[in-house]
Amino acid sequence: MSEHHHHDHGHVHAPANFGKAFTIGIVLNTAFVVIEAVYGITSNSMALLADAGHNLSDVLGLVVAWAASVLSQRAPSSRYTYGLRGTSILAALFNAIFLLVSVGAIGWEAILRLFEPAAVEGKTVMVVAGVGILINGFTALLFASGRKGDINIQGAFLHMAADAAISAGVVIAALVILITGWQWLDPAVSLAISAVIIWATWGLLRDSVAMSLAAVPGRIDSAKVQNFLERQPGVSGVHDLHIWPMSTTEIALTAHLVMEGGCPGDQFLLAVGDTLRHDHGIGHVTLQVEREGSLCPQRPAHVV
Repeated sequence: MSEHHHHDHGHVHAPANFGKAFTIGIVLNTAFVVIEAVYGITSNSMALLADAGHNLSDVLGLVVAWAASVLSQRAPSSRYTYGLRGTSILAALFNAIFLLVSVGAIGWEAILRLFEPAAVEGKTVMVVAGVGILINGFTALLFASGRKGDINIQGAFLHMAADAAISAGVVIAALVILITGWQWLDPAVSLAISAVIIWATWGLLRDSVAMSLAAVPGRIDSAKVQNFLERQPGVSGVHDLHIWPMSTTEIALTAHLVMEGGCPGDQFLLAVGDTLRHDHGIGHVTLQVEREGSLCPQRPAHVV
C-alpha cells in the first residue's frame, strides 16, 4: 500500500482589522448595558431589563468571538497539530448555551410580572431603548463588511442587528403603554424578546453541536463529493471518506482512492484539491491512493 497526501490550504481567517471593531463594539455595548440596567430598574421596566440581559450576553459573545478569532490564528504545535482553529466552534457553542440560560431567567421573571403588572415609566423606556437602536445599529455596521467571509463576524453582525430591531420593539411597546396604559404590555414584550432570542439561538446551538461532533457541514453535499472523487480518471473506488469542520470557516477532507495504476502524480492530487476547494469549499485535503486488491482495514463502510 502506498500513501500520497495532498494538503491544500485554502483557509479563511477573520480579518485582522476587525480587532478594532470588536474593541469599539464591546466598549459601547458594555456602557449601554449598565445604563439600560439602571434605567430598567428605576423605571420598573421588565422589557428594558430583558433587553439589558440580552445585550450583556451579546457583549460576552463579542468577547468570546474575538478571543476565538485570535486563537484560531495560532500556529500548529506538536500537541495541537491543527493549531487552535477549533476554538471558534467552542465559542459558538458557549454563546448558544449562555444565551439560552439567560433567556430562561428573563422569561421566568416576565411570566411572574404578567400576573402582577407594575407601573412602567414609558418615556424613560423610550429614550433608553432609542439610544440602544443607535448603539446596536452602529456596532452592526462595524461588522457588516466581513459578515460573508467568517461565521463569527456574521454572528456578531446578526446579533447587533437583531438587538437594534428588539430595541425598536421596546420603543413601540413603551409608546403604546403611554397611550393606552396597558402595563401588561411590558412583560409581554419581554416574553416576545425571549422568543426571538430562542428562535435565533436554536440554529446556532444546533450547528455548533454538530460541528463539535465533526459532522459534515450543512453546506457540503457529501454524496456529491464522493461522486466527484469516483469520477476521477483511474479511480475505481473511494472509501474512508471523512469531511469535517476544522473551525467555523475551514473544512477538511480525508479519503482513500483505489487506483489500479497507483498514484498518477502530484499534478493529479493538486487538481483534485483545487476543485474541492473551488467547487465545494473544502480547503484542507488529504488523499491516500491504494492499488486494487490492497487489504485496507478502513475499506468496509462501517469502519471508521
